[in-house]
Amino acid sequence: MALSTTLFRFPPIPLQQFHHTSSTKRLLYPRISPQFPKMPLTAKALPNPVPGFRGAVSEAIALIQSSPATWKSALLNNFLIFIAGAPILVSGLSLSGIAAAFLLGTLTWRAFGSPGFLLVATYFVIGTAATKVKMAQKEAQGVAEKRKGRRGPGSVIGSSAAGCVCAFLSIYGVGGEAFLRLWQLGFVASFCTKLSDTVSSEIGKAYGKTTYLVTTLKIVPRGTEGAVSAEGTSAGLLASILLAFVGCLMGQIDAVEAVICVVAAQIANLGESFIGAALQGKEGFQWLNNDVVNVINISMGSILAILIQKILRGF
Repeated sequence: MALSTTLFRFPPIPLQQFHHTSSTKRLLYPRISPQFPKMPLTAKALPNPVPGFRGAVSEAIALIQSSPATWKSALLNNFLIFIAGAPILVSGLSLSGIAAAFLLGTLTWRAFGSPGFLLVATYFVIGTAATKVKMAQKEAQGVAEKRKGRRGPGSVIGSSAAGCVCAFLSIYGVGGEAFLRLWQLGFVASFCTKLSDTVSSEIGKAYGKTTYLVTTLKIVPRGTEGAVSAEGTSAGLLASILLAFVGCLMGQIDAVEAVICVVAAQIANLGESFIGAALQGKEGFQWLNNDVVNVINISMGSILAILIQKILRGF
């Protein structure tokens, strides 16, 4: 035990004998550098949203310009126009009326494209303007339209029912190519009839000096069902001529068909006045309200225009 202790005993070495050179420091205190995995210098590119956005815009533009119109293009175009024309729509329609008008606009664009839509838009603008004429005076006399002239869904449907039927007949090609032009004529004639009726009624209530009951020619107050006036009748005639001219300008009808639309509108309005004077509000005919009479009126105008055209061209 003493031998092993002696053999392995070393004398102490003074610290001064150590020379801390750079080599000894490296040996005594080795520098340990952390090792990190090598990463690629180029980061992975993020997807660029611009091409996708441009593609969507291009697709939307192509959809807007598609001809013939599709249900998708009709819906998109109608939506954009309704957003842009919201102030005008709100002034002339209730919220439910706007919803009904949106369906009408989509159907119209699908059937007859932008020309048909422009025709309906022209009808709406002129009809709304005529309704607002001397509104305070009409309200004081109790002959103004309800809600400051803002039409509801019943009025929209009653004013466009015949046009919608013609639109559906055109979309599904009922009667073949030979009837497509007739359905378009019936469509234009229906709105010429309704615009003539609206303008003659509203201008007559505002400016009519003398109003006569169409069945007896007796003088009656303004706003009486079935009453007519020279001022209102003249204004209604001009309105139908204007709308027929728009239809002709847009290529929906030709000059002869425009004349047919005006004539059919005046005959239908005269018939509507007789219905209003003889039946509306009478016992047993309570169901015959303004909206129902409107449907009868525009249906007569549309059917008359088609029949006159068939007679002129021969069956």
